[in-house]
Amino acid sequence: MASTHGALTPAQIRRKSLISGTVGAIIEWYEYTVYGTAAALVFGTLFFPSTEPGVSQIAALASFGVGFLARPAGAFVSGHLGDRIGRKSTLILTFLIMSGSTAAIGLLPTYDTVGFWAPILLCVLRLTQGFAVGGEWGGAAIIAVENAPARRRGFFGAWPQIGVSCGLLLGTAAVALAQTISGDQFNVWGWRVPFLISIVLAAVGLYIRLNASESPAFLAAKAEAERKQEHQKAPIPVVFKHHRKPLIIALFSRFAEAGNYYLFTVFLLSYVATTLKLPATYGLIAVMIGSALNIVMIPVFGSVSDRIGRKNTFFFGAAVIIVSAWPIFAMIQTGNPLAIIAGVTIFLTLGHAAVYSVLPAFYCELFPTEVRYTGISVGYQTAAILLAGFTPVIASSLVLWSGGTWPLVAIIVLTTIIAVAAVAAAKESKDFDLDTIGKVPSTAPEQLSRTTRSS
Repeated sequence: MASTHGALTPAQIRRKSLISGTVGAIIEWYEYTVYGTAAALVFGTLFFPSTEPGVSQIAALASFGVGFLARPAGAFVSGHLGDRIGRKSTLILTFLIMSGSTAAIGLLPTYDTVGFWAPILLCVLRLTQGFAVGGEWGGAAIIAVENAPARRRGFFGAWPQIGVSCGLLLGTAAVALAQTISGDQFNVWGWRVPFLISIVLAAVGLYIRLNASESPAFLAAKAEAERKQEHQKAPIPVVFKHHRKPLIIALFSRFAEAGNYYLFTVFLLSYVATTLKLPATYGLIAVMIGSALNIVMIPVFGSVSDRIGRKNTFFFGAAVIIVSAWPIFAMIQTGNPLAIIAGVTIFLTLGHAAVYSVLPAFYCELFPTEVRYTGISVGYQTAAILLAGFTPVIASSLVLWSGGTWPLVAIIVLTTIIAVAAVAAAKESKDFDLDTIGKVPSTAPEQLSRTTRSS
């Protein structure tokens, strides 16, 4: 029971931290998704006009990728701050930056009004979004995992992961609703509504994060360093000098979902509407249904990983992605709305959910507390810039070049195999004690002692 002086029990701290990480992630990914959806549907004509429709579309999707260029910078800065001043303060900062830039996009003048300044300002704000997201994921994952019971880290860590799909669902739904309300005026003012909604969401998210508690693991590590009067080293050089193998594993283990996720969400919307010449609602509905089911399955697979292990859960999802890649595109190309829904759902609920759910716990089990924010943020976001950011525009270009989707299937299979190899190089970590990582003679996570502490 909490004391009368406002002290919180471990269970209360855990609950507040989990809500803070999850709700904040949902709002930030809503804002990120709204941009991707608008880029696929309207930004080509509004900000990148061209006599060649295909060129405008590719330019708009490229602007979506621009945000990923700033992710590593956000990861480095936020990782440093998160490991030095705390997880909570850093998450509040990234949240404010993200919400402010999203609202500003909703107020931007278009090319018809200010000419070339319109795409420049759009890309600047997109870079700002990317910077904020670069620090968001690591903080949300850590604050959930570090506060979780020892044998439920997979389940607790999976909850912030639903932020991507919740944000995708809410963002796609907001755009679809704005289309319905504004009708023929969507390209005039309707597209702005989902961006401006972020002002209200920001107020809710900020209140939640201000009332959350700092990670006890961080506070304990900081207190221990102060007790020993140790000089706190900058986390970035420590990671690159002493934790290179975990960093490489973290980077390449994302290859199964980093780019492939955007193939079946952002690129799909453009492909259905422009290449297949189908109603845009076919893609929107498929993504919304798949995302809703993905939200349910991510915590399920997170819990499964607490029982059968991070690696086995990841390998299952990777196998689904590899085996189903070609059939899914074949289903989409039929033009049948039910087939499109089924294809997207298979990828999101069985493939993506399984590999994505385990990453927070798996990543946190790679690095010690003192450099955890930096290590997992840099690994995660470096993979994002290598794959995720420009996947939609690369996919569009490959489809135009080949006249088919076979290059996309090849990319999906190759990147997933790389991720499997990276995860295979790590030891199973579900029984590791987070408090002992980096405090034994060998700092390699696979050589750490396993905990017998009960949950």
